[in-house]
Amino acid sequence: QVQLVESGGGSVQPGGPRRLSCLASTAYFNTYTMPWYRQIPEKERELVASIRTDRIDTYADSVKARFTISRDNRQNTVYLLMFSLKPGDTAVYYCKSTRSGVGSWGRGTQVTVSS
Repeated sequence: QVQLVESGGGSVQPGGPRRLSCLASTAYFNTYTMPWYRQIPEKERELVASIRTDRIDTYADSVKARFTISRDNRQNTVYLLMFSLKPGDTAVYYCKSTRSGVGSWGRGTQVTVSS
């Protein structure tokens, strides 16, 4: 099972940027699709962005043009760069590793957008 550790969360003012990181403990990081999800209390986890092994990325409509997902296979890390943050982006952000239908989750990192 892949161990995932997210970092970079915290408080940010509306309109500000934030970069999240997710470090994966696997020698086969480049074989995993790596999505980011987010969740607010009493709501289902929402897919925010995903990056495939060929680096093709996809985004939820709510974050398109504001968020960018990227990966560094040498560092076993996936990033989520967030711009123009809104209060509605406040959530716990989770990364996940997926391969052949099997996935592992990190513990999440809280992002709070507030003035």
